[in-house]
Amino acid sequence: MGKKTQHGLLLLLCFFAGLVHYSTAIVFWTANVEISYVSSDNKTVDKRYDRGLYGRNSLLKEASGIVTLPKGDPTGCGSDSVYSRNSSSPPWIALVRRGNCTFSEKINAAKHQGADGVVVYNVDGGTTHMSHSEAADIVAIMIGNVQGMEVVRLLKNGTDVHMVIEVGSPHGPWMDTYWLYFLSIAFFIVTAASITYFVFISANRLYSLNMHRRAERRLKSEAKKAIGRLKVRTLKQGDEETTSEFHMCAVCIESYKAGEVVTVLTCDHIFHKSCIEPWLLERRTCPMCKCDILKALGVEEEAKEDVSGESPPDATVITVTGGEAMYEVPLTDPASPDPERHQHRYDNRAFEGDSEAVRG
Repeated sequence: MGKKTQHGLLLLLCFFAGLVHYSTAIVFWTANVEISYVSSDNKTVDKRYDRGLYGRNSLLKEASGIVTLPKGDPTGCGSDSVYSRNSSSPPWIALVRRGNCTFSEKINAAKHQGADGVVVYNVDGGTTHMSHSEAADIVAIMIGNVQGMEVVRLLKNGTDVHMVIEVGSPHGPWMDTYWLYFLSIAFFIVTAASITYFVFISANRLYSLNMHRRAERRLKSEAKKAIGRLKVRTLKQGDEETTSEFHMCAVCIESYKAGEVVTVLTCDHIFHKSCIEPWLLERRTCPMCKCDILKALGVEEEAKEDVSGESPPDATVITVTGGEAMYEVPLTDPASPDPERHQHRYDNRAFEGDSEAVRG
């Protein structure tokens, strides 16, 4: 479930990133166009067209100059298109008609002859998006057919027209109110889903860690009960463990000596009492044969009974291997003053403290 949720979040993030990229790609900028000329009655006329569009690959900056038409073909196609002005002339702007070739070819033809800007007027209708990836680093805009033809008539009548192109405002999905709402909601959903997912994962890990700690504490408590039921004896001079060099504690790798206290596990392996008790608290198995002392002594079942609130009665636990009774250990009340209880006191003081805490 966690992997599926993570994959879903990644897909949602990829969709959101793609949506942002797509929305950015289709944003376009308007162009404000102003023309001025002197009429036949010697009056200066100023007109403003605010429906021009910058090309997708155009420089977004202002441009101004005298409007110039190409000689011959009004579409300005081909590298042999000739304008009456060149790079040494004052700033000028080429005005060409749409059609007959690509936008890049029109723009490059005027650019190579020194134009500071290129204005393409549509064949009919208003403006459309203009792409010219092979003709960059120049101001290039499109205007409607009506505006373009008006300037063409003035120029053909011998009137000089001065044009100023100004950057307008951006338009597109990013600027649309509904798109802004949609993107805001999408961003909120992605953020909320990400936060919820990470909170869920963190809470699940904390819960698992807490359950693991509780299980470890429970097993440690059961191990203490099991250790209290193991046979403990003091080695004497002449015992086989003290006389044979092959007998040694597998925990500390030292030979046994007379007077040392050892613990006998249910598998009949013996170890120093102070060595094996910390080992059993952490691992609960014999270091040599991996025998589980909890299962061997049935402490796990008794732990379940303790949870139900029932106190186990005093009993004698007999560990049998191969059908023969190996030893028996009397279970007594921890609060009882019975002297036999003293044989289960621990030489390891750290363990003894833990044991007392559990009994308390």
